[in-house]
Amino acid sequence: MRLYLIAIQFLTIIPLPLRLRWEEHDLGRSMAVFPLAGLTIGGMLAAGDALLAPYLPRPVADLLLVALLAGVTGALHHDGLADVCDGLAARGGRERFLAVMKDSRVGAVGVVGLVVGLLLKYEAILALPPEVKRQALLFFPVVARFAQVQMTVGSQRARSDGLGAACIAGAGIPQFVAAYALTLAAAYFLFGTRGIACCLVLYLFTWGIRRWAHHRLGGVTGDVIGCASELNEIFALLIIVGMFHGVTV
Repeated sequence: MRLYLIAIQFLTIIPLPLRLRWEEHDLGRSMAVFPLAGLTIGGMLAAGDALLAPYLPRPVADLLLVALLAGVTGALHHDGLADVCDGLAARGGRERFLAVMKDSRVGAVGVVGLVVGLLLKYEAILALPPEVKRQALLFFPVVARFAQVQMTVGSQRARSDGLGAACIAGAGIPQFVAAYALTLAAAYFLFGTRGIACCLVLYLFTWGIRRWAHHRLGGVTGDVIGCASELNEIFALLIIVGMFHGVTV
């Protein structure tokens, strides 16, 4: 329970009755239950959809779901997406890329990347078949939080400070195995074998991002982990839309 509360405290702005104090390694250990934190976020989205759908047109309700997701997470990973986009646009080598990502200002390319990412997420949620919408809302935050674990365990630190370094310090194979088992269980429960297939595709996708980060930056940072999480949310939704497009459930 303590690790779950640490994960909720780190990944969301959900108010807790008490604030846990944790050491550097505790954050990495809590990654074992990151998918459960993702399921909690997904549950809030599904509940929000149940409350909004009867009273609002679907485009409006789905836009509010995107806003709810950003609000619940404190837009924590949106910043990573924007910073990586700015880093990609910067000229120079590894140090220049890292310096741009660490800059608190967001450049034009970062803004464009963030807007495109939010639009893709919104359009994908809007395109979800009604029969699988609630399952999808539960599912995509789970796989995105596992992507954070996959990006972290066994990775090199691109810099010695920051949240990425804190996660890497405490996360290991036990956390990876536990997180992936939870993710696959949720996938199978929600979508059966299609959910497992989606997880495998996303695993390869995230593995590619991780390989790129090690080649380009010499490791991962908190921004890169956050960017991978955002891309997994978008890609997971697009896969679900594709899997069920024109299919009667």
